[in-house]
Amino acid sequence: MTTELTRETNPASTKEPRQEAGPAVTVVIPTIGRESLAATLAAVGPGPEIVVVDDRPGDGLEPLPVPGRVRVLRSGGRGPAAARNVGWRAAATPWVVFLDDDVVPGPGWVRTLTEDLARLPQDVGGSQGRLEVPLPPGRRPTDAERNTAGLAGADWITADMAYRRTALEAAGGFDERFPGAYREDADLALRVERAGFSLVKGERLTRHPVRDDGFWSSVRFQRGNASDALMRHLHGPGWRAAIGGHGGRLGRHALTTGMGLLALAAAGGRRRRLAAVAGLAWLGLTAEFARVRIAPGPRTPEEIARMAVTSVVIPPVACAHRIRGEIAVRTGRRS
Repeated sequence: MTTELTRETNPASTKEPRQEAGPAVTVVIPTIGRESLAATLAAVGPGPEIVVVDDRPGDGLEPLPVPGRVRVLRSGGRGPAAARNVGWRAAATPWVVFLDDDVVPGPGWVRTLTEDLARLPQDVGGSQGRLEVPLPPGRRPTDAERNTAGLAGADWITADMAYRRTALEAAGGFDERFPGAYREDADLALRVERAGFSLVKGERLTRHPVRDDGFWSSVRFQRGNASDALMRHLHGPGWRAAIGGHGGRLGRHALTTGMGLLALAAAGGRRRRLAAVAGLAWLGLTAEFARVRIAPGPRTPEEIARMAVTSVVIPPVACAHRIRGEIAVRTGRRS
């Protein structure tokens, strides 16, 4: 089943508006089996065709608990880029809307999607929904919550992003060398624009709830540094500006890691003065990193402890992932 969008036209002969069939839409949702998928599907409702791409690895898995009207495909645990490619290539509609499996489209989402897409000229290849991240009331957000809240201002993310099929075909779809849900959407947007299409912001609203991914979530997030290496390789040193981003802390992380390694090496070589100087530099850089993460947060004992511990671990982990990404780029391997 597909949803037929409509648009009003004003023929010169009659000067009276009439309804004309618009593009049909398929909603593609990659999933790793999160419980939040049920809320996403319920919010979309029974109107459009929905393709859920099951990206759980392995065989003999329990079927996903989805309504019978939802088409389920498998992508074999190859990551969200590959899962989205499986989904859009199985669709036959002129427009494909990508949603994440942890977002909740707002009331009237299908109707507003109709309005967002119906009047777009042919040179517009994509339309992004507005993303809202509701933060807990009555206190400052945690570091993890602030990280999620940053999605609300990001450009062309596939939490809610509609693409014209011709634009996806021209760009070749998602680059499956991006292993996780990071930068694969920005890379596609840049290639769609390079293919001659423009991208616009729509009016439909989708909510992205925050969730607690555990004590080490900020450390796991550093895997994205490998994808940053691939972005630089594909789009040049100005790629951050091209996607409306800002510079990260990798340079400081490298300095912090270098000072820590120097302190350890100097101590092992009984060069006490050098070890002391390098150790103080490492301590100062680490303390500064922890401070900028703690200051805007709730400053509870639990949050302070998490920031203190992870601020020690993040710099070397970030550098290791970036090195891994650079090696993957140069060897042609998947990072």
